[in-house]
Amino acid sequence: MFYTEEKQRNGGRLLQELEIVSTVDGTPQPVLFAAAQGDEPRPLLVGLHTWSAERHNQQARLSPLASERNWNLLLPEFRGPNLTTNEQGAQACGAPIARQDILDAVAEVQKRPSVGGPIFLYGGSGGGHMSLMMAAAAPQLWTAVSSWCPITDLFAWREQNPNYRPHIEHCCGGVPDDGEAVAAQYRERSPFFHADQIARSTLFIHHGKSDASVPFTHSLRLYEEIVTRRREARVFLEIFDGGHEAHAERALAWFDSFLEVETADEQTLSG
Repeated sequence: MFYTEEKQRNGGRLLQELEIVSTVDGTPQPVLFAAAQGDEPRPLLVGLHTWSAERHNQQARLSPLASERNWNLLLPEFRGPNLTTNEQGAQACGAPIARQDILDAVAEVQKRPSVGGPIFLYGGSGGGHMSLMMAAAAPQLWTAVSSWCPITDLFAWREQNPNYRPHIEHCCGGVPDDGEAVAAQYRERSPFFHADQIARSTLFIHHGKSDASVPFTHSLRLYEEIVTRRREARVFLEIFDGGHEAHAERALAWFDSFLEVETADEQTLSG
């Protein structure tokens, strides 16, 4: 891990720019990290950027929420935006190497004394898509995953939203009809085709029923596939009255409930 410039203070805490060496290709990958204060290990919140953004995208939204709880905060880059302007787009958009970047970053910050206990994962839109890919990649790593208005099927979304079609094709290497190798990229990067692994995570999916960018049927189809495969899965779905939106405050309130359960269990054992 390399240390670069210290970005700024957030709620009295230093938000650092770090570079973490990829275990796949050996390149330094940037992340933002803010350590919890004090001598005791605290939870880790991992926030994922949206489709067209990079690691700074969730800084303003998540820094205050993590700071007021005194949680560690990790904002990874995972190869940048899923856009034609990103020269490494083929490595972004849920690619295996992008997933490993997030796992590498979590493993690195877990070495710090401030990090211990629950690990929570949050993302909306493109970050919602990636949060589901990470739920599939490491379902037992995350204490809970909160995914908002996610893209779950790149085949379907390419047809549904022409504005994003060239970006999907850039990341996946072409159109699905170009051949099995390209179609395989669409499947590999689509959470719907990882339903069996996702079903092993603890997950809450939220989607606005009036979402004009990503139809709510993305979340509905994935949920139905998950419960068909694993009826006892700890996966929950909310179709709410709204559009293409994510509510970090609600996500973290749900994460809080896991700490309350831990506290109640400790009191029961010691009582």
